[in-house]
Amino acid sequence: MPDYDSRPYVLINRWDPSHLDKVDRLLSLDHGQRVLEVGCGQGHLTKRLAERGIDITGVDANPNASEVAETDRVLHMKGENLEFDNESFDVVLSVHALEHIPPLDQAVAEMARVLKPGGRALHIYPAEPVKGLYAIPTSVILHGTPFKAREVHCHKLWPAKLRRMMKPLGLVETHHEFNLLKSPQFVSAFKKIE
Repeated sequence: MPDYDSRPYVLINRWDPSHLDKVDRLLSLDHGQRVLEVGCGQGHLTKRLAERGIDITGVDANPNASEVAETDRVLHMKGENLEFDNESFDVVLSVHALEHIPPLDQAVAEMARVLKPGGRALHIYPAEPVKGLYAIPTSVILHGTPFKAREVHCHKLWPAKLRRMMKPLGLVETHHEFNLLKSPQFVSAFKKIE
């Protein structure tokens, strides 16, 4: 299991405005909605949404994330153990986080638990042809070797697999897409059954 207690790792992640574009296009967030970003790192996206007046909280498993965050809305917390009440959020989102969480079934169950009925979820995750391929740089940062990349990206995901995981939790897919440019990735959106 990877140990994400790494200041260099949290600092190396850069802001990608295309993630905010996807949130705008697929979620149309409104003031007053509560949003949770799981695996937020330094809080690049969390900060931008907070600046728009969105009531957002970001959580990350790396204890260094909240220390170096661009916003005070970042908390140290693991996705598989969310310390929030049931049905607390209108929206849950994750950007390149799901593939890192070893107990992924537990994490998506937690995300579904804190999502209100009728709430929406958005997940962006790598379209890796081989599990761990895009995690080689991270493996070098965290472990000093490229050979632990499959421990860093411990899941290879695609829309049908994520859809099968979400369905028993009462989440229905509303959209999925494949993005090739910059970094090949999938985007999947869900709605929680009311």
